[in-house]
Amino acid sequence: MARDLDLITIGRSSVDLYGGQVGGRLEDMRSFDKYVGGSPTNMAVGTARLGLKSAVITGVGDEHMGRFIREELAREGVDTTGVKTDPERLTALVILGIRDEHRFPLIFYRENCADMGLCEADIDPDFIVRARAVVSTGTHLSHPRTEAAVLKALRLAREGGARTALDIDYRPNLWGLAGHGSGEERFIESAAVTARLQATLPLFDLIVGTEEEFHIAGGSTDTLAALNAVRAVTGATLVCKRGPMGAVAFTGAIPDSLDNGETGPGFPIEVFNVLGAGDGFMSGLLRGWLDGADWPTALTYANACGAFAVSRHGCAPAYPSWTELQFFLRRGIRDKALRHDADLEQVHWATTRKRDWPDLRVFAFDHRKQLEDIPGATPAKIGAFKTLCLQACAEVAGGAPGHGLLCDGRLGREALFAAAGRGLWIGRPVEWPGSRPLRLEPELGADFGGLSEWPAEHVVKVLCFCHPDDDAAMWADQEETLRRLFAACRRNRLDFLLEVIPSRAGPMADDTTARVIARVYGAGIFPDWWKLEPMRSDAAWAAACAAIEAHDPHTRGIVVLGLGEDAESLAESFRSAARFPLVKGFAVGRTIFAEAADRFMAGTITEAEAVALMARNYRTLCRAWDEARAAASEAA
Repeated sequence: MARDLDLITIGRSSVDLYGGQVGGRLEDMRSFDKYVGGSPTNMAVGTARLGLKSAVITGVGDEHMGRFIREELAREGVDTTGVKTDPERLTALVILGIRDEHRFPLIFYRENCADMGLCEADIDPDFIVRARAVVSTGTHLSHPRTEAAVLKALRLAREGGARTALDIDYRPNLWGLAGHGSGEERFIESAAVTARLQATLPLFDLIVGTEEEFHIAGGSTDTLAALNAVRAVTGATLVCKRGPMGAVAFTGAIPDSLDNGETGPGFPIEVFNVLGAGDGFMSGLLRGWLDGADWPTALTYANACGAFAVSRHGCAPAYPSWTELQFFLRRGIRDKALRHDADLEQVHWATTRKRDWPDLRVFAFDHRKQLEDIPGATPAKIGAFKTLCLQACAEVAGGAPGHGLLCDGRLGREALFAAAGRGLWIGRPVEWPGSRPLRLEPELGADFGGLSEWPAEHVVKVLCFCHPDDDAAMWADQEETLRRLFAACRRNRLDFLLEVIPSRAGPMADDTTARVIARVYGAGIFPDWWKLEPMRSDAAWAAACAAIEAHDPHTRGIVVLGLGEDAESLAESFRSAARFPLVKGFAVGRTIFAEAADRFMAGTITEAEAVALMARNYRTLCRAWDEARAAASEAA
C-alpha cells in the first residue's frame, strides 16, 4: 500500500475548555472557549497546518463532544480513520486557565475516558503501513491496555520501515502519582514510571522531552546523567527542550554540556500561555524531521511554533500554518506579544480558517424592510415565509456543497436556527436596514457583545452604503463602526462579509468599487468575504479584484448581489463576473423570493407552491452561475 500519510499520532484526545479570563483563579472563570486538545491530537492538527498529511489514533465518545473532535479534525485536514467511537465511554475533557505567566491550573476529566479504551484490536495494520512515521506520547504507556495498543502500532511501523517518535509528555497525575487538583504538576519521581518508559525507549528513532521529562525517562534529576541513561538504552536522536533557552538535539554521545548539541535560534517573545507549547514545538520539529532538514532547521521550525503557542490563547488554535510560519521567519518579531501583531494575526486567521468554499450560491432572504413593506405582512407571517425560503434552499442544495443562505435573527430566527448542521453556508446580517451612516441591529448591543451568542458557523454580514466621494465625516463615522465590528468578529472567531453598494450613494465608474475596497483596507479592515453589486464591465471587475488581491492574498472571495434584477440580467452579469477566479458565486434574494413573498402575504399561494416557485427561481440562478463559470473556464 502507498504511504499516503506523513505521520500517525496515537494517544489521548480531549475537548479543552479554556477559561476566557486571564489573571484569576480557575474558580473565578466566567466563560470558557472550546478547542480540541490532547497532545497527539494537537500534534495532528499542528502538523496538518504545516502541510503534512497527518492522522490520529484515539478514542472519542458517541456524543456531542466526540462529534466535535471528529468534525474539528476533519476541518483541519486530519485523517480520522483511526478515531474510534466508543459507545461505552465519554470523551475526555480538560478545564484550563491562565493565572499568570508561571501558573496554568488545569483539571483532567479522564476517568475511564474514551481514548483510554484503545486496545490492540483497534490498531489496523493496513492503516499503520500508510504512514512514514508513527508518533506516540507517554500517557498511553501508563495503562496495560493502551500500552499494548501503542506497542503494536510501533512494532508494525518498524516492521514496515516507518520511523517512530516519542514525546515523553509526562503528566504525573495521569500516571496516578498526583490528585485531580494537581494537573499542573510536571514532575514527580517514580522508579516505576522510569522503568516503564525505559522498556519502550529502544523502539524510537526520535525522543523529545523537557529536562524534567528526561529526568523521569532517565531516572535522575541531573539532566546530563538522565540523558546518558536514556542514551544507554537507545540510539535515537534526543531533543531536549530547555524553555526560554530553546532546545538542543543529540544524535550521538551526550557531551559534557547541554550547550554542545545542535541548536536552532530561539525567539524572545512574551510568555502568555505555556499550555500546548510542547505540542506546537513537536509539530514544527516533525515537519523538519520528515522533510529531511538538518537539526538546526528543524529546531528553528520547532522553536518558532512553540513561540506561537506560548503567545496565544488555546493550544491547537494557536499553531501556525506553513504560510504563517514562513511569513514569521522571513519578517521577524515586531511585537513580543505575537497575538497583538496585527499583520501576523491576519495571516494566522486567514490561513487557518475552517472549510473552503470554492463555489458559493447563496439564497439571500435576510431582508427585513422590504418584507415588512409588503401589504399583509406581519412579523409572524414573515417568519413563516422565511422558513419556506429555507425549505427551498435546502431542496435545491440537496446536501451538495457550495450552497448557502442569508437570514436574519430578528424576523427569521426560526429559519436561521433550523439551518444549523445542514452543510450550508450561513450568513447573518447585522446592519439596521437602509441606514447611512451605518447603524447596527440593537440585538448586537452597544459593545457588539451579542456576537458572543452566535454559533461558529454563522458569517457576520454587514451592508454599508458608501462611495469614494463621500465626505470625511461620513467616512469617519462608517469606518469607525466597521472597525469595531471587524474587531468583534475576530474576537468571536466569526467570518466577516462586507457588502458595499456605491451606486446607491453616488455616480459609478469602472474604478468606483475598487476605490471603496482600497479605502476599507486602508482602515485596517480585512473582510473574509466581499459582496459586490453586479458589474457588466470587465474593467470594473478587474479593478475590484486587483484592489482586493493587492491588500489581502488570502481573502475567501467575492459573491455577486442581485439588487432585485431579473434572472436574465443577472445571468448577463454572471458571465462577466465568472471570468474572475476571485468571484466565487452569488448572493441573491428578491429575484428568487419577490413574487412568492407578495402572493404569500396576500394569501393567494399555498406554502408548497411558494417553496416550489422559489426553488425553481433559485435553481435557475444556480444553473446560470454554473454555466457562466464553465464557459469562463473553457475560454481560459
